[in-house]
Amino acid sequence: MRSQGTSGGFGGRVTRVASARLTKAVAASLAIAAFAICLSLAFAVMSIRVAMAMPILA
Repeated sequence: MRSQGTSGGFGGRVTRVASARLTKAVAASLAIAAFAICLSLAFAVMSIRVAMAMPILA
């Protein structure tokens, strides 16, 4: 049993580890990376569709 007044887990005080500028830079780089992945997946899907539409020359 836990005594009263103590909190377990992540209930403690929140302290900043990184600056707001660094946090925004990391968020921006993650957003750019996600956009690049989506763009490359769209390009791959379109390439596969174009390749499937071409006739097979034998």
